[in-house]
Amino acid sequence: MSSLRFIAGPKACKTVSENEFKPELFTQLLAASGGPKWIGIAALDRYLFTEFFKNLSQPLHTLGASSGAWRLACLAQSNPNAAYDRLEELYIGQRYDTKPTSNEISTQVAGIISGLLGSDGAAEIIDNPHINSHYIACQARHINRAGGRLALGAGLATAAITNLASRKSIAWHFKRCVFGVNQQSSAFAGLKDLPSCYYGLSRDNIHQVLLATGSIPLVLAPVTQINGAPKGHYYDGGITDYHFDLPLVQNKGLTLYPHFYPHMAPGWFDKSLAWRFAKQNYDNALILAPTDAYLQNLPYNKLPDREDFTQLDSDSRIKYWRESAAMSQVLADDLAEVISKGTLLERLETL
Repeated sequence: MSSLRFIAGPKACKTVSENEFKPELFTQLLAASGGPKWIGIAALDRYLFTEFFKNLSQPLHTLGASSGAWRLACLAQSNPNAAYDRLEELYIGQRYDTKPTSNEISTQVAGIISGLLGSDGAAEIIDNPHINSHYIACQARHINRAGGRLALGAGLATAAITNLASRKSIAWHFKRCVFGVNQQSSAFAGLKDLPSCYYGLSRDNIHQVLLATGSIPLVLAPVTQINGAPKGHYYDGGITDYHFDLPLVQNKGLTLYPHFYPHMAPGWFDKSLAWRFAKQNYDNALILAPTDAYLQNLPYNKLPDREDFTQLDSDSRIKYWRESAAMSQVLADDLAEVISKGTLLERLETL
């Protein structure tokens, strides 16, 4: 029984049918927002980070939002597996035995980021000779930048309503901010689908950026200062780019996207809007997603999600999440087998 789906856009289908499935085909790597869902594909990440991309000889432009950015921050360190160990242990080990405030959650998340970076991670990410890292955060606009839960709640509700009419309306409420290592060579510095600002990612701001990109409104406190960017209220990058629907404009190379689902909701407010799921921008992308059969074998028959914090006590949640991470090894094994046996074309689906 297959655990992994291989879904490609038309151009990507042509490319992989004419070439061996190898890292040199890919010049971009995406990692989505989605809270704890990444735990259910953790071993797939580990295989890609420590085996598939371990001997990079060409630039790889990575783009992540929220927990996707944290995963990519592991990839760009000199020992991705050790960094991923730290992320997994600290993230799964969160405990909230009484209802926490947003500041208390932010303090725990700041500890996770410090832990995944370790003593040298920031420098290793910024100085990586092949991986050009990009993380997205969103700067609040208008009422969303006002202090207080009532104002923010009203602003989010307004954003959700206007988003029903047009995804572009999200620009009235939040500004996409891309933080990247090298703007000159960046594949994401010229995004125009939404108003976007590009800022340098540095040793001095990477912790602030990684905290901001995961700061879910009404759950975590906003990050109000990011070195090298204007003062403001910075929140979760998934608001504008939940699963991404971007013009992937690289002329050379494919985009690889290890994902939770076979579909991509562009922004946070698009999760329930099936008619807005992304398609056209994935013409040159290969998506790796778990099969329904794999999901049905997970505890509770689903990927971990944020509801687990409220539906389960800490000990039950931690046990469930650790089991899910361990079970994800079948995804890595499936991918490794497809690569070693050269059977991708037999499994390939067209988006």
